[in-house]
Amino acid sequence: MKRQRVLAVSAVVLAMTGGLFLMAGERVAQAGPTPSLDDWDNNLHGAARFTVLAAFGNAAVRDNNTGLVWERTPDASSQIWSQARYFCGNRNVGGTVGWRLPSVVELRSVQDPSLPLPFVPSSVFTGVLPLNYWSATSLPASESITYAWVVDFGTAGGGVNTFDKANSLQVWCVRGGMNADQH
Repeated sequence: MKRQRVLAVSAVVLAMTGGLFLMAGERVAQAGPTPSLDDWDNNLHGAARFTVLAAFGNAAVRDNNTGLVWERTPDASSQIWSQARYFCGNRNVGGTVGWRLPSVVELRSVQDPSLPLPFVPSSVFTGVLPLNYWSATSLPASESITYAWVVDFGTAGGGVNTFDKANSLQVWCVRGGMNADQH
């Protein structure tokens, strides 16, 4: 049985058994599985993997592999780790709050290694710099409470690394269910 995914709310309610409905040039509803944080078995690539969200004024993008919603254009300023967490917690994107700094697993998952630097489709995302971005994931206290994991969008193959939280790095906020590896 197919589930129905509503992509935009409209004053008109449409019932469907399959396919795609268009209303004034905007996608309203689509049949098929609805990806969520529990559906990490999707494996779409390139621009087809992402949906720019009109409901957010085209300022946010849904990752159809993970169900997470990303800023379409990350902030260009760099910040220390504690400021990055505060920044995302107070972020308003497309008139919507509830943003957070992603876990290292979530941030790494947005990368598509088949694409050139910075490993995201330039037709979907804008302003993603080929640099390191903070994650919310700290190293365990037994290793070091002053370091956090980062994701590299600037070298061949990308990857993860750790940096001292006092460094100023890039920030890319996300919305979605909490990952157990979040903090």
